[in-house]
Amino acid sequence: MRNATEIKRSDSVSSTSSSSSSSSPSRKNSLSPKSTLERLRRKLSSKRVDENKAPTYGGDLESVFRYFDENRDGKISAAELESCVKAIGGDFTSDEAKRAVESADSDGDGLLEFNDFVKLMEVSGEEEKNNDLKEAFKMYEMDGSGIITPKSLKRMLTRLGESKTTDECRTMIRLFDLNGDGVLSFDEFSAMMV
Repeated sequence: MRNATEIKRSDSVSSTSSSSSSSSPSRKNSLSPKSTLERLRRKLSSKRVDENKAPTYGGDLESVFRYFDENRDGKISAAELESCVKAIGGDFTSDEAKRAVESADSDGDGLLEFNDFVKLMEVSGEEEKNNDLKEAFKMYEMDGSGIITPKSLKRMLTRLGESKTTDECRTMIRLFDLNGDGVLSFDEFSAMMV
């Protein structure tokens, strides 16, 4: 855990970090806004800083917003976003920060107001949840067919230490099988998991 002095940011550190990360040859320059948002969400939800100096991430978004708003103008610039993510231990390039701001900026001024910041966090949280569901679905389908069959469900449950017969798995699937085809699609699986 970093202490408050390690987290303290300055313009010179921020600009040095920006130039060094953008010149890294191993870094992809064409990351999608979706992956950028997911990475930002993870950085915010997994880090904590000294409560006397900055907020606890994953909690009060207003406090997080105020922390990111370094110049206290009520808006977060791409440079402020980049600086703060790096200060909490994240790896975030200038390009990624610009894309994140552009994706949530509602008035086109190139800055995030509080409502834009909330939208950015909500969208990235939904994307992360959807990606987690896709990964779980892949585990249950197991043969790449795009559906969960009673047989594939039985195999996965057995691997998880829960013994079920194929008929019991068929009954489980029937509960969430919206179109009555005897298997679960990703959409049916998603509805079941919610």
